[in-house]
Amino acid sequence: MFRRNFLMAATSAIAVASAFGAARADETCQSPYMPKITGHEEFVYVWTLGVEGMGDEQDKLVTIDLRPGSPTRGQVIASLSVGGRNEAHHGGFSSDRRYYWAGGLDTNRIFIFDVHSDPAKPTLHKTIETFVSDSGGFVGPHTFFAVPGRMLITALSNDQDHGGRTALVEYNDDGEYIATYPIPTESDLQGAVKVDGAVADGFGYDVRALIRKNVMLTSSFTGWSNYMMDFGQMLQDAEAMKRFGNTIVQWDLHTRQPKKVFNVPGAPLEIRFAWGANANYAFSTTALTSKLWLIYEDEDGEWQAKDVGDIGNPADIPLPVDISITADDQHLWVNTFMDGKTRLFDVSDPHNPKQIYEKVIGAQVNMVSQSWDGKRVYFTSSLLANWDKKGAADEQYLKAYTWDGSELVEDFSIDFYKLNLGRAHIMRFGSSKLYTS
Repeated sequence: MFRRNFLMAATSAIAVASAFGAARADETCQSPYMPKITGHEEFVYVWTLGVEGMGDEQDKLVTIDLRPGSPTRGQVIASLSVGGRNEAHHGGFSSDRRYYWAGGLDTNRIFIFDVHSDPAKPTLHKTIETFVSDSGGFVGPHTFFAVPGRMLITALSNDQDHGGRTALVEYNDDGEYIATYPIPTESDLQGAVKVDGAVADGFGYDVRALIRKNVMLTSSFTGWSNYMMDFGQMLQDAEAMKRFGNTIVQWDLHTRQPKKVFNVPGAPLEIRFAWGANANYAFSTTALTSKLWLIYEDEDGEWQAKDVGDIGNPADIPLPVDISITADDQHLWVNTFMDGKTRLFDVSDPHNPKQIYEKVIGAQVNMVSQSWDGKRVYFTSSLLANWDKKGAADEQYLKAYTWDGSELVEDFSIDFYKLNLGRAHIMRFGSSKLYTS
């Protein structure tokens, strides 16, 4: 029954995508189920953490105009506060791209914004207050990954010990709870097989899928007790430093059944699948060990995971955070929070990536998003409220660049502190053209 319903929903999603535009991607790390922006992005939505004593002190969705020729291009044109400080973090569009879901890692509230009625000025459509009770005790809604008519949400922690043991949680597009899928643990592998000495820690972070191979991957991070702790204090806490995930899990996308648990030491974070028709692989990076990992299908049709290179000098703990693969699968942008750099890797041979460029974006940098044509690259600054740098190094911004093939050239920059907007975290593109065809 589940598979039949899933396939019916997938057919519906394809029809929706055809109605709204060609199946190409804008920011190249979006769910492949969504209708996509094929031209120039018109807006960027920035999910922003409120700061005590700054402005209204609330988390907010900030809209910035990107329309070529617009008199307000490069400026904030809307700001929608949601009430309180929730540890605003990640968000993602629904499969029809009409709604934007965003979560708070501390309060566990989920905010669903209407971005289609007026893409230049989103409104708050619905707030889900029951994530913890719905899911069976899991907390920290993190990644929002759209599948047809559904939203898959990774949680980061649980309400029992606030550690990293967690689950995937599924809702429908109306915000109604459907199911919880615990991440495999040593005591309950759920039929999964451990690979290369992996210890099934049950941790979660990101989720991505390769539809034509029926493969879904989840990565692992840490629990509430760590991500809400002061960063400097955590680094000095030997027990806290043991509470990070070391696994990537392979799942059956359709049935949500875990298949393999890979040993990936050092807190693997973002997962990015390649786009090519015959490209059966994904990349991830490890925050603590500064490694680039390849998760790939081998000649026997089995999926494997291996370390394929260093990011900067691992001994310096540059802390790799967000990554973004180019639409042609030839390059990978990798941001490192501690040194404020972005690095570009040539991944034309995914088993042998090579760094070819680097640039300091700011005192700290976190998220990176790029246009489908690769000509525009955007960066934001905030990691977590208690992990961001202190004093003058606590820069909070959105910076837009053009990429000419050899150099990032700054287009414009927005100082979020100067505008009393708070800490700029994840960003997603919008366009009115998606809803007018």
